[in-house]
Amino acid sequence: MADPLGFISGSQGVNPFVGQKPTQGNAAAGPSFKDALIDNIKKVDELQQQADRAMEDIATGKRDDLEGVILATQQADSAFRMLQSVRNRVMEAYDELKQVRV
Repeated sequence: MADPLGFISGSQGVNPFVGQKPTQGNAAAGPSFKDALIDNIKKVDELQQQADRAMEDIATGKRDDLEGVILATQQADSAFRMLQSVRNRVMEAYDELKQVRV
């Protein structure tokens, strides 16, 4: 999963400070939005895989702590919901930008 949002990796990236040296007032000093988004997508995927493994383990009898399984599924669910709300906000911002007349 290199770039799930295809349009970000274009040559006209989202960050206007690309190629500039980071300064105190420059937001490019930290990770880019693309990198942060991809890292969070990977973390959510990892949490969902852990929850799936926990459910499989309890179903097969390898695990007996039901609380741990519930906690893992709740963590995965809340992480997914947070990522989904970020996606919705980005889509709303994109829709607003599409309506801007130049």
